[in-house]
This record gives sequence, C-alpha cells and structure tokens, in this order.
Amino acid sequence: MLAPDEMCAVPGLLDDTHTLGGDVMDAGIPLIDFTGVTPQPCALDVRWIHGSPSAKHNTDPDIQVHAYDEHTFILRQNMAINYEAPFLFLLFGNARAVLIDTGATVSAEFFPLRRVVDELVAGWLAHHPREGYHLLVLHTHPHGDHIAGDDQFTDRPDTTVVGADLATAWEYFGFSKDSDAVTQVDLGGRVLECLATPGHHEAAVTFYDRWTGFLLTGDTVYPGRLYIQDWSAFARTIDRLIDFSDRRPVTHVLGCHIEMTRQPGVDYPIRTTYQPDEPPLQMTTRHLHEIRTAIKEIGDRPSRRAYPLFILWPNL
Repeated sequence: MLAPDEMCAVPGLLDDTHTLGGDVMDAGIPLIDFTGVTPQPCALDVRWIHGSPSAKHNTDPDIQVHAYDEHTFILRQNMAINYEAPFLFLLFGNARAVLIDTGATVSAEFFPLRRVVDELVAGWLAHHPREGYHLLVLHTHPHGDHIAGDDQFTDRPDTTVVGADLATAWEYFGFSKDSDAVTQVDLGGRVLECLATPGHHEAAVTFYDRWTGFLLTGDTVYPGRLYIQDWSAFARTIDRLIDFSDRRPVTHVLGCHIEMTRQPGVDYPIRTTYQPDEPPLQMTTRHLHEIRTAIKEIGDRPSRRAYPLFILWPNL
C-alpha cells in the first residue's frame, strides 16, 4: 500500500468516537462522531508532486496520497502521466466513502486509481471495521480530466458511480427540480452540502464538507487559469459561493489543479509537465472576493486578465 504523507493531527478530532445503536448500524460498532465540532484548519504544507524536467526519468508515484486527517485524503495524479495533474478527494463517513473525481487517465496500468482507493479503503476499515461499506463516486464536472478513471470502478462491488453529465448529475443532486437548492449527501454522519455552480461548465458542482470545512470547487476556483464557459453564470456562481461561505466555517478552498507559479500573475505554460515553483493548492474565501472584484472590474465585456493567484480566462 502507498504510504500516505504524514496526516494532520487535530486534537479532539481523530479519536472522537462513540457507540451508537439502532437503525444506522448494528449496536456495538463504534461510529465516528462527525457532528458538533466546528472545523479547524489543518496546515496543508504539502510538497505536491509536480513533474520532472524529463518525463522519461520521472520518479514520482503514479498517485500521491496525502492524509489530511484519519478520514480525509487528497490525491494528486502524476504530471508525467497527464499534464493536467488533477487533485482528487476521498472522504470517509460511517456508512460509505466518497471519491470526488477520477482523474485524467483511463488506463489502470498507468493510473492505478482503483488499486490506490481500494488500499485506502482497506486501511480505513482495518481501523474502523464494519460490514457492507460502500463507495460513492461523484464529480465536480464532466470534463475528461475529471472522469477518465470512472470505468475502473464500474465493476467494483458495493460501489455507485454517478455520471457527471448534466442530466444524470442534476437528477442525482436534485438540481433538476431546483438549481438553487443546497442539497446533502450523507456518508453516515459526515454530510456534504452540494451546490450547482455553473460557469466553468454547465454541470459544475461544488461540495462543502462540514467535517473538515473544505469547500471543494473543482475547476471553478483554483490557483490557475479559470476557464469560463458562461461569463454571467460564472459571476452568479462566485456571488453564490461568497454568500454560502459567509454562513459556514470554511477552512480551505480547494480546487482540482495548480497552474500558477509563485510569481504573482504568472502561470505555467499550458501542457507543461514540470512545475517546480507551484504555490499552495489551498485558497481562502478572501480569494472568492478577489475574483468577484475582478469580474466587476472587467464588466460586461469579458477579457482575459491575470491576477496574483488566478487568471480569468473566458471563452472569447
């Protein structure tokens, strides 16, 4: 099994368990209490794998695994396998885990996502044994670098893969009835809040994890080129994310890529496979306000414009 990076140790969180009986699980099985705790930010001082000068001599793992805490894992795909090097998120609840996005490569030989996820699930269950544990696969949007690994999970037992296309995802989340709804996915005491956030893509979804305080924004917000399919929808989404975040304790805003350098306003070339001077993945709610200010500065005639940690990149 891949050894995860050293996890964040949050006093009072990792070992906060109690036994619940009744209709959720069999009596006597210790369940993690994911409720009643205000999320506190762990440091995310991670040296992410970032490619190498020669892909031929790349020695990075196919997938980097970082344990944020005992129940939360952040994965990054090797840049030599695919330049997009997306980030994926694996979150454990009492009844099931969720994998958010499946990366940019179909082949399990070159991108063994199923194997790595299975190892992480087995490791978690070794510490928290229970029967019939389920895996749910969801997506931030249906671009190829976020859904390519789906087929690795289609024959996995106790697994549900929800399609990322607009019709399928919207029906699952309930957005087809009300696109402004905030819906919930319950992993067994650990609840994700889900929002329709079009702009980058019409089917984009943002997830808020009440346990960690993560706001998982996919390709809507991250340190890089914010490709905008629909300018007005994107502006509404940013407003909505600000309003949503004002009402909840957000610890980190986490997108799915890093494309900027540490030099303000300067990005790495598209399709680069070596990014040795990346800024951190995590952003803050302050950056949401910076994006909204930038949108207002540009106005109704969208243009590409660079800011310190992101570039607004509307389709022109």
